[in-house]
Amino acid sequence: MPLHPQAQGLCDLVNAMGEVTPGNARLQEMRDGFAGLVAMAAGEEEAVFAIEAVDADGVPARVYRPSPEPDLPVVVYFHGGGWTIGTADQYDLVTRQVANATDAIVVSVDYRLAPEHPFPAALDDCWGALEWTAKNASSFGGDASRVAVMGDSAGGNLAAVCALLARDAGTPQIAMQVLVYPVVDCYLDTSSYHENGKGYFLTEADMRWFFSCYAGDGEVRTEWRVSPLRAPDLRGVAPAVVLTAEFDPLRDEGRAYADALEQAGVPVVRHEYEGMIHGFFGLSAAFDASRDAMQRVSVVLRRGFGTLSD
Repeated sequence: MPLHPQAQGLCDLVNAMGEVTPGNARLQEMRDGFAGLVAMAAGEEEAVFAIEAVDADGVPARVYRPSPEPDLPVVVYFHGGGWTIGTADQYDLVTRQVANATDAIVVSVDYRLAPEHPFPAALDDCWGALEWTAKNASSFGGDASRVAVMGDSAGGNLAAVCALLARDAGTPQIAMQVLVYPVVDCYLDTSSYHENGKGYFLTEADMRWFFSCYAGDGEVRTEWRVSPLRAPDLRGVAPAVVLTAEFDPLRDEGRAYADALEQAGVPVVRHEYEGMIHGFFGLSAAFDASRDAMQRVSVVLRRGFGTLSD
């Protein structure tokens, strides 16, 4: 289908600024620009029961409690931004929405960013925070037997890799992985890159720079902890929700990861948002599809957690 009018509006706004070549010299400008976009389009601040800043074994994080009820399931959230931009603070409105929609505690991880802290810093932080969450869930009203990982874009990458690490380690037990237009491969030559790599908000040039910042330009990119689509075996990993967007350069790799999970016998709920672009999920003030996606994810998570019957 054609580009959705709401997506067209954002693309027109961004494209009117002229073509911008990403680079380390513009790092702070890009971070500031992302912060401004989120502030403008993330939606209204939803009230939650409590928010607490915590130290997750050296990793800063925020714990969002939707209610005072005990033994709530827990969603460990990794924000997007190409491993290079974005913060837990900038994702505050989104993680509030996730907590309320899923009726689960959300642990939002403020992992270290590249290029100051390249791979594996972000992954180490996310894995450490996930382990901390499983060990300490009861201290903030959480149920360690019902923990999910969730992330968008680069956060989806980190969630997918953490799910694989948890499978290999045997702990913590992951109930579900929610991957929203995830980065899962360093191969930037798919049909969706050719079709959507320029003019649709996230560009091929952006992704090449993000990978360079995070994993350099060598063989590290092909390691499965950077490109989980290249993992030798996906069997036994947590059930997944995979969301993709039609006009996203990352569309095809998200589809491919969902296919690979299914072929490995992993239960997958998948949905592609026609007419949508990368980034729509966290921008509920700009996209009706954002609210639909949040509802879709919450239903699957609540069923997986046993808090919603069919």
